[in-house]
Amino acid sequence: MNDIMRPATEWELKSMMAALAERAIPVEVLGAGSKRGIGRPVIAPVALTTGAMRGISLYEPAELVMSARAGTPLAQIETELASRGQMLAFEPIDIGAALGVGVGLQTIGAVFATNLSGSRRIAAGAARDHLIGMRGVNGRAEIFKSGGRVMKNVTGYDVARGLAGSWGTLAVISEVTFKVLPLPDDVATLVYPDLTEDLAVELMSSALMQPYEVSGTVHLAPALASRLGHKALGGEARALTAIRVENFARSVAYRKGKLRDALKVFGAPLELDLESSLAFWGEVRRLSFFPANGAHLWRISTTPSRAAALVAAVRRHMRVETFYDWSGGLVWLETPASADAASADIRRAVASHGGHATLIRADETVRQSVDVFQPLGPAVDRITRGIKHAFDPMRLLNPGRMYATV
Repeated sequence: MNDIMRPATEWELKSMMAALAERAIPVEVLGAGSKRGIGRPVIAPVALTTGAMRGISLYEPAELVMSARAGTPLAQIETELASRGQMLAFEPIDIGAALGVGVGLQTIGAVFATNLSGSRRIAAGAARDHLIGMRGVNGRAEIFKSGGRVMKNVTGYDVARGLAGSWGTLAVISEVTFKVLPLPDDVATLVYPDLTEDLAVELMSSALMQPYEVSGTVHLAPALASRLGHKALGGEARALTAIRVENFARSVAYRKGKLRDALKVFGAPLELDLESSLAFWGEVRRLSFFPANGAHLWRISTTPSRAAALVAAVRRHMRVETFYDWSGGLVWLETPASADAASADIRRAVASHGGHATLIRADETVRQSVDVFQPLGPAVDRITRGIKHAFDPMRLLNPGRMYATV
């Protein structure tokens, strides 16, 4: 990479993209660069970062809406929201520690560009579900706007949500507008130790079927639980299955008791209070139990009822460490370092049991040689190419990051 472009305004961004388009120069699109290690390596002589495009441009707490420029640090967004008793309800994960680049670096634009949501997704929806407006510049160097400041303004094709999860391959985001929600007054967590993976999935699914508004269900394998820094749970190699409830204090106490009764067949849980719960779920959100240790890391979306069987199929070929989120709908697998990151075995297991697998952590050589994102079927591939051509016909933006020929 020979040069880094740092636009500070949308018009600067448009001008820079126009210059690149005129000369057909491909460009690597970055926020703060904290997720640069995910995806296939981008081969481009120029990088463009939105890191200088900062600032909260609109915040109306009473309307539960905020707008911010793409390079605004997520930490700044969440600090401002917390000062008003509000939050990003989809609980964006921080993958910096797992990638070895540090925590707290990501920008709000990258949060929506990657659509990586945390444990509360089962209750609040994904990042894209909270996105109500977006501004940006496409590969034609055209400024576009999608959506508005309220949900009813989103009509026709919802371009903003369509761009969520496109990893900078369709447009450079300049500003996002999104919903926020009040912080809960109280949080409690029920932790069930020593459950097998299939029983843990059964417990988590049973908890979600209860009418008590569970907002988080996770299961950590013994080796991962031993890596926790949590003073009550960490340091001991035993499986942990955690159920979270949030609301007003009186409501949390009631729901916690009802859940204990409904799930008593799984044993007596440990109980974490507000402070202890926040510490535990903070570690979950930062994936602190997946340090950059040389192992490869996969993220697999699947049907919860098939999650344990999918992991067992992979485990027949290698030792893996597992973290289940979304009641098993999301499985993180840490696999031993290998030439292909165990891609063949994992793709085979996913094909048999259903789902989508993304390679999150591997060195550049591996990411160049295997499919990092889930391979596309013929119909989806045709649609993907059509969308890419509409937004970026010369393939200038993050070429090859998601798929080698797109």
